[in-house]
Amino acid sequence: MTGRVVLNGFLLLAVVMSVMASWVFSSDPTKPNFEFIPQMAHSPRYNAFAPNSNFADGSTLQRPEPGTIARGSMPLHYAATPQDALRAGEELKSSLDISNVRARERGAFVFSNFCAVCHGAGGAGNGPVAQRGYPPPPSLLAEHALKMKDGQMFHVLTYGQNNMPSYASQLSREDRWNAILYVRTMQAASTPVPAPAAPSTPQLKTAQADAAKVSGGQP
Repeated sequence: MTGRVVLNGFLLLAVVMSVMASWVFSSDPTKPNFEFIPQMAHSPRYNAFAPNSNFADGSTLQRPEPGTIARGSMPLHYAATPQDALRAGEELKSSLDISNVRARERGAFVFSNFCAVCHGAGGAGNGPVAQRGYPPPPSLLAEHALKMKDGQMFHVLTYGQNNMPSYASQLSREDRWNAILYVRTMQAASTPVPAPAAPSTPQLKTAQADAAKVSGGQP
């Protein structure tokens, strides 16, 4: 018991002396603290292309180990070809549901900032860029776009297609899926426009006769 009392008294005395020493030798708050081991605070730094004796090849910039993936850069095992676009349509599936309000709102924001300039606010392919001479993109409300699978749309956004460039560097994977979800929302809200039916033979002859009369009898 006596030994414990002595130990506690010693510890208490040490604490009191530490507090007093800290108060007496308090440093100037405008100056940095004393660095007991400066190497811990200031470790050596190497520029990317500077020589480095820590590696066998003497280079700072090292190739990644085979099979490693950089953080935030998940690989996409598809080529920028029409065949792989179709394959992506069969293999890639969106995890977003059309009832996901937050994803739809984000998709609307992405679409208005990156897509509407060509595709138009309603997706009809009449954006301001297309109205100023650039080849207009197909309507996102057309039958071809309605039948295109989500994975194929993702491939197009990632690698581009025809006159459309890749948006992989501008849009994250999540935002590409959000934009696709918003396109599906627009398609669901649109009324399909049926293709004009070809005139029958009697109707065609009547139309040709009327045109001949208007043109003065010339066929």
